[in-house]
Amino acid sequence: MSYYKRHIFFCCNNRGPGAERPSCAQFGGQELRDYAKAKLKKLGQHGEGKTRVNQAGCLDRCECGPVCVIYPEATWYTFVDEEDIDEIIDKHLLGGEEVDRLKI
Repeated sequence: MSYYKRHIFFCCNNRGPGAERPSCAQFGGQELRDYAKAKLKKLGQHGEGKTRVNQAGCLDRCECGPVCVIYPEATWYTFVDEEDIDEIIDKHLLGGEEVDRLKI
C-alpha cells in the first residue's frame, strides 16, 4: 500500500519579471498551494494514508498556469482562485471524481 492515497504537486516556479515564458508563481501558484494544504489539514485529510500537498519547481506547463497535478491518476489541472481549489479538493481529492472543467 502507498504511504499516501494521493499526491498533489503545485507548480510554484518563478521565472521573474521580464521572462520570455510565464510562470505559475506570477498567477498565485504558491498562495493557492498554501491554501490547499491548510484546507486539507483543517479537514483532517493531509498526511499518511490521505493526501500529501507539495510544491514543485517548473512542471513545464506554465502557459496553462497556474497548474497542479494529482497522482496516482496523473490528472493535470489549472485554477484561478480558492473556489477552484475547493472544487478540486471536494470532488477529486475527497470524492475521487475528476473536475473536467479545470483539466488541462
